[in-house]
Amino acid sequence: MASTDNHLKLTVLLLGLLFVTSLHLTAGQVGTFFGRLGTNLPGPAATVTLYQQNNIRRMRLFDPHAPTLRALSGTNIRLMMGVSHSDLRDLANCPQAATVWVRQNILRFPNVTFRYIIVGNEIDPNSELGPFVFPAMQNVYRAIRAAGQGGRVQVSTSIQISLLSQWSPPQAAAFKCSVNWFIRPILEFMRDTRAPMHINVFPFYAYLNDRRNINLSFALLQPNSGVVLGGVYYDNLFYVIHDAFIASMTKILAAASPLSLQQTPEMKSGMKVSGTTGISSGGKHAAPPPKPSIPFERNTTALSDGPINTVNNARTYINNLMRVVRTGTPMRPGQPIETFIFAMFDENLRPGPEYERHFGIFLPNSQPKFPFRFR
Repeated sequence: MASTDNHLKLTVLLLGLLFVTSLHLTAGQVGTFFGRLGTNLPGPAATVTLYQQNNIRRMRLFDPHAPTLRALSGTNIRLMMGVSHSDLRDLANCPQAATVWVRQNILRFPNVTFRYIIVGNEIDPNSELGPFVFPAMQNVYRAIRAAGQGGRVQVSTSIQISLLSQWSPPQAAAFKCSVNWFIRPILEFMRDTRAPMHINVFPFYAYLNDRRNINLSFALLQPNSGVVLGGVYYDNLFYVIHDAFIASMTKILAAASPLSLQQTPEMKSGMKVSGTTGISSGGKHAAPPPKPSIPFERNTTALSDGPINTVNNARTYINNLMRVVRTGTPMRPGQPIETFIFAMFDENLRPGPEYERHFGIFLPNSQPKFPFRFR
């Protein structure tokens, strides 16, 4: 990547773990991200069959894909689907465009279990698309309600970790002042519609960016590898990043409307969030950056831990993930985390460093890359 900041943004996208926290869940349910950037991948019908054979009950798509939506029809696989970035301007500027989008991509597939529409994936607030995200969300939400789907389909967006000024210790995390204009109305919208904010949690890239201070076992979610941050024991790095977002969102909403924050039941129990995670299992190993990127207590043995992107480490991370999403984090104890793993398959056309093309938990021939079990 051209810079550490750009690399971090890509890490946020690709290592991704999508998770939704809710008191209404009895266990952390894990799904996967079905990406299509490959020349040798199974088709939609074969992929949906693979989901069913492996008890994977949740899927995420970056954008609408009619063949996949047809394959999902009648399966009861819960779908999180994104809006193409090329559609954001029209959706923001024209309510009728949102009505057409909903008709073409949701109503046309009545037997698909749509759950979340993600309007904008990690849009940089300072980019040309930044100002279009919130109005596009509003128009899509209104179109969904007008179509009678408001009770089952929620509207959200995906935000990146680079919007935070810091994220460790989690209690001190906060959004950058320069992005408040962007994030505050979105968070208020999420609160008022009781929809989950989509966030990305990337221990893989955090480790790549600070091997000097982060132990590999902490990044791989291994038991008995925790640290104390801000006086709170954190069992693993996934929990740290998750709670940094929770603290940052809570601060924004408290500043925006202190009374509603104190009084609304959903805020007392905690605003819901969704996110993405994953881990590469191959490719060339990235060197650590010259300076630490986050404030952890220095661990002089961390550099000897070795590369993270191996098949064995991917197996360890994914299987530990299945465990840790069931129990909640220090800021959300007892609240399971609905999680989408990036990704279902290795994608040989995915841009970036070589390791970006090795995030799949299945090989393109539909064989699992390592043992795991969806619960």
